[in-house]
Amino acid sequence: MANTPLAILDLVPISSGSSATAALCNSIDLAQHAERLGYARYWFAEHHLNPGVAGTSPAVVLALTAAATSAIRIGSGAVQMGHRTALSTVEEFGLIDALHRGRLDLGLGRSGGKPPATRPGGASPGDERLGRRTANGLLIPPPYSMERLRKSPLVALTRTLLQLPNAEPQRYAEQVDDVIAMLAGSYRSADGVEAHVVPGEGAQVQLWILGSSGGESAQVAGERGLRFAANYHISPSTTIEAVDGYRAAFRPSAELARPYVSVSADAVVAADEATAREHAAGYDLWVRSIRTGAGAIEFPTPAEARSRHWTAEDRALVADRLDTQFVGSPRQVADQLERLRDATGADELIVTTITHDHCDRVRSYELLAQEWSRR
Repeated sequence: MANTPLAILDLVPISSGSSATAALCNSIDLAQHAERLGYARYWFAEHHLNPGVAGTSPAVVLALTAAATSAIRIGSGAVQMGHRTALSTVEEFGLIDALHRGRLDLGLGRSGGKPPATRPGGASPGDERLGRRTANGLLIPPPYSMERLRKSPLVALTRTLLQLPNAEPQRYAEQVDDVIAMLAGSYRSADGVEAHVVPGEGAQVQLWILGSSGGESAQVAGERGLRFAANYHISPSTTIEAVDGYRAAFRPSAELARPYVSVSADAVVAADEATAREHAAGYDLWVRSIRTGAGAIEFPTPAEARSRHWTAEDRALVADRLDTQFVGSPRQVADQLERLRDATGADELIVTTITHDHCDRVRSYELLAQEWSRR
């Protein structure tokens, strides 16, 4: 079991009654604990216009975290390429690598970009794997429709504010190719002009592609022989589809001889299940705020969460995420992570934990690391 590394994904959550300053300090503190506890990687997500999330710029937070740690790999989970260029991304990560050589993971996400030329095949309600459990008991819930989120005025505004007026996003596959070429020092424009990115060229950066389905992201990762991270914590209904699509598309590269997969999960660990569920209280309300398109709220206290009146529509909105959150004692959560690993064939697992109290979050990761090391 110790041969299956555990990593951490951090959104830099802001707890109710707290501040972005405290959230950033907490995240850096947690990264230091993660290094001591033996976690393999510490990644930061990218989110915008969310009152309860301070992780708006992975590169900035990574620079701060790199300076406060010494050995743990750190990275983006993911840089959202829909409003970025390959050049700006390679320059940002090249700057960090220049001072913290060989510790960076550059995870690239497709969010907000130009849709692929053909719609990727997706899971459908008729798929026999959906709404069922795998052979080893992992829940694969029915698919969640993103229509409400796509129609959110705030989501539309976020896209507008992130993109320069009249700018046209580049195709994701082309962006990934440009990032690879710039890191390698082999970039040439269509008319043959060379571009050498300094710092950035020759950076010892490990490239990852993040995806939630077997569509374009999985295809891009596989065809280019890159590492792939599938998001069970975001889209549990399509995780197996995503890893299967990646493996089917995989072609060996100078980077990888065989597919390499990491899979994420939400988890909260405490000494016993009752305590863990108390610490996890608020997750449903927090997920609801995201899925309504209002943006992530500050993470509630258990008391604030319990005061919320829930409708049947509310419950349906968050059911897949609640049902697939791993909450319990160290043994219970480690058992569930084993199921996830075995069902997906994951080489690594990424754990994301959000609690109102920072000490509870640190303790959750500590208990999990201790249990995982014994298996």
